[in-house]
Amino acid sequence: MKRLLTLSALAAAALMTSACVTVIDAGDNEHINWTGENAQPFDASRDACREHAGRNQASKAFETCMATRGWTRG
Repeated sequence: MKRLLTLSALAAAALMTSACVTVIDAGDNEHINWTGENAQPFDASRDACREHAGRNQASKAFETCMATRGWTRG
């Protein structure tokens, strides 16, 4: 029983530290999903890219900026 609990805890920890994340950014359009793999923190990336793209999240510059930080639209 103890071995089963240890194995379960290890499996749960492995799932929680997965490298792929999906974020739904409801700030401007609630239907835009971002997927990040080994990405920088989402909120900081989004804020920096908003400044870079002149607050235009629909621009190619914004999407390219997010991609350099590990985030792509899904």
